[in-house]
Amino acid sequence: MIPLSLLISWSHLIVRKRQTLASVLGVAMGVGFFISVSGMMKGFHDFFRTQIIESNAHIVISDEVRHPPRQPAELTYQNAAIQVKRAFPQEPVRGILGASTIIDSLHQQGIAAAPVLRGQVLLRRSGRDAAVSMLGIDPDIEGTVTTLPEDLIAGSLNALNSVPDGIIIGNLLAEKLGASLGDSLIAATPAGIITNLKIVGVFRTGLNQLDEGQTYVHLVKQQSLQNRPRVINEIRIRLPDVAQSIPVASSLETRWGYKAAPWEETNSRVLAVFQIQNLIIYSTVSAILIVAGFGIFNIISTVVLEKSRDIAILRSIGLNSSNISNIFVIEGTVVGFLGSLMGWIIGYGLSWGIEQIPAPGASDPTQTLIVDGSLDRYLLAGALAVITSILAGWLPARKAARLNPLLIVRGAT
Repeated sequence: MIPLSLLISWSHLIVRKRQTLASVLGVAMGVGFFISVSGMMKGFHDFFRTQIIESNAHIVISDEVRHPPRQPAELTYQNAAIQVKRAFPQEPVRGILGASTIIDSLHQQGIAAAPVLRGQVLLRRSGRDAAVSMLGIDPDIEGTVTTLPEDLIAGSLNALNSVPDGIIIGNLLAEKLGASLGDSLIAATPAGIITNLKIVGVFRTGLNQLDEGQTYVHLVKQQSLQNRPRVINEIRIRLPDVAQSIPVASSLETRWGYKAAPWEETNSRVLAVFQIQNLIIYSTVSAILIVAGFGIFNIISTVVLEKSRDIAILRSIGLNSSNISNIFVIEGTVVGFLGSLMGWIIGYGLSWGIEQIPAPGASDPTQTLIVDGSLDRYLLAGALAVITSILAGWLPARKAARLNPLLIVRGAT
C-alpha cells in the first residue's frame, strides 16, 4: 500500500507540471555541468600529472642538503660567550660521495636508479643561442627511470654510446635553433670548454620546460665538458609504486644525508595551481545546484501557501506535524532524484562531446580533450543534488508543519 504522504506529494507535482519540470531541469543541468566540467578538469590534471611522472624521475637525490652544516668557527666557539661574525664558510665538495654505493643499495631493494651529472651549457647554431640544462646520463639504464626512449621522435638513445660527441635535444629547442637530426651545435660550458656536438636524437614530452630547456649527452662526455671527472650530482629514482615517493624519499634522505626530493615537491607549484583550479571549478558548478535548490524552495513555498486549507483539513483528519512535513520533503526528494537521473544522462552526453574536441596546443594533432568519467563523479553530483533538493523542501516543510489548522479554517470563513 502506497503511503498517503507519497500520494499527496505526487499529486502536487503532477498538478504543477510546468513548475515541476522547470525544477527537475534545473537540477539536471546542474548535475550535468558538474559531471562534465569537473570531469574535464580532472582529466586534464591526471593527464598532466602522468606526463610529469612518466617524463621525470619519481625521486631525485642531489648533492645538496636541506640544512647547511655549521661552520668550523661556530663549532669551535659554540659554548663561549662570544658571537662569531663574518666567518669564511668552508665550501663542501660538490658531488654525491659514494654514489655507486647508494645506487647498488637501491638496486638490491628492487628500485631503479640511474646516475646523472647536471650542468648548464650554452648552445649555438647559426647565430642563435639557447641556455639549457644538460644532463649526462648512462644510456643503458636511463630507460629504467624515465620514458626518454619512448619520447624520442627521431634518432635513438643508444646513439650516445656510438657517437662520443652526440647530444639529444627537445623538439622545441630544435625549432628554436633551426636544427634537426645530424646537425652540429657549438656548446660552451661554465668550465670554459667549447666543443661541437652532433644531434643524434630529438625527443618530445609535451612539457615545454623539458622540450625546450633540457638536453642529454653521455655521462662521460658531460663530465669532460663540466671538467668534473668521475663526478655525479644527481641520482634519479623510479619506484614500482609512485604513491610511495614521499615516504621513500624521506627514508633515503635520513639514511644518506643528501636531499631526496619526491616528484610532488619538485612540481609543488604546478600542483598548487591545480588545487586552486579545483576549488574554483567545484565552487562554480556547485553554485548551479544551489540556484536550482532555490527554485525548488520557491515552488514548494508557493505550494504551502496555496494548500494551506488542504493542510488544515489533513490535520483535522488525523495527520500530525511530521506527516505534513514529510509531504513536502518527499516532493523535494523526488525532484532531486529525477533531476539526478536526467543530469547523469546530460553529463554523459556533454562529456562525450567534450572528448571529441581537439586539444588546443597539443603536440599530437590527434590528441583530444580528456574527461574523467569515473562513477564516483556521477555519485557525488547526484548526492549533492538530492541533498540540496531535500534541504530546499525541508525549509518550507517546517513552515507547513507549524501551521495552526484552527486559524486557517477561521481565516477561510
